[in-house]
Amino acid sequence: MSDDSSQPANTMVERSSNPKWKLWLLLNGNRWLVTALLAAFAFVGLLVISQVSPVSLRALMGEKEPVHFLFQALVTSLITGVTLVLTINQLVLSQELGAVDDQRGRLEGSLKFHEDVEDVIDAPISPPDPASFLQAIIDASLDRAVEFREAVDDSRDEEFEDRVNDFVDNINSHAETVHDELDDAQFGTYEVIKSALDYNYSWKIFRARRLRNVHADSFTDEARDAHDQLLESLKLFGLAREHFKTLYFQWELINLSRGIMYVSVPSLIVAMSMIAFFDADAVSGTALGIDTVVWVVVAAATVSIVPFLLLVSFVLRLGTMAKRTLAIGPFILRESNRNEEIDWD
Repeated sequence: MSDDSSQPANTMVERSSNPKWKLWLLLNGNRWLVTALLAAFAFVGLLVISQVSPVSLRALMGEKEPVHFLFQALVTSLITGVTLVLTINQLVLSQELGAVDDQRGRLEGSLKFHEDVEDVIDAPISPPDPASFLQAIIDASLDRAVEFREAVDDSRDEEFEDRVNDFVDNINSHAETVHDELDDAQFGTYEVIKSALDYNYSWKIFRARRLRNVHADSFTDEARDAHDQLLESLKLFGLAREHFKTLYFQWELINLSRGIMYVSVPSLIVAMSMIAFFDADAVSGTALGIDTVVWVVVAAATVSIVPFLLLVSFVLRLGTMAKRTLAIGPFILRESNRNEEIDWD
């Protein structure tokens, strides 16, 4: 059997061509910590610019009013940003509001999905929390994969049997890894979605369908039934992941809205204080060789842009997640696989 070199790695980090620090910034890092790092970068950057500038801030303030213009613009931006936050909240909440018929449809759809999952996981009732729910589907996909392998153990097509063994071994190792990741994961944190994204169900669907296509003549009725059950479990995992991803997006947008509301008040107070009460003549001396006026203005400006930086940190994660999960089913959009060939003829 030829080696299927285009098979992606088991984890999202390993599948990505980006360095780990970039993935941490975009996805894995705590959003408040990322915001703090962005604020530190802005603070240091402004200090550096103040030192390489041919005109000192104190001299410039003697001729113009750059500080007042700066913080007037920041006050306007902060008020506009809060308005935007309220709009986001209304958008998220609007999806939760509706007539009783709409709510009944959502409830019935949810219950029907749970019943479908219960049939696949062979349980009287499915787990209620997302992490355990995903674990149950992953375990079911592993059980169905093992049953599929047992159904083809006596096949006369040795190449088919070898490929099935490799396929099931991959599902086995991958399912155990993701199952362990979900053990202590709590919905509302990124860990549940991160683990779900690690389980590359789309590739597994492709491999399963490819086996059926290439070795159709080697399938017995028992193997065909086991194969169908395996595909069904992988499809249900894809649907569950997309559902929880949507819920997570809503959860994070609400957290973002609350976070911006929290940091906007102190940021607005600082910006307004710099307009109303700041006097450069009342600030004298230097610290670490830098004019104290520069320290005060740069610190105040950094505090004032924290709401914007918080928005950036959250949007980086949500945007990256959306980009990496645009396709549902056996579509692989990553550039790392674009030029690789599937060598099964």
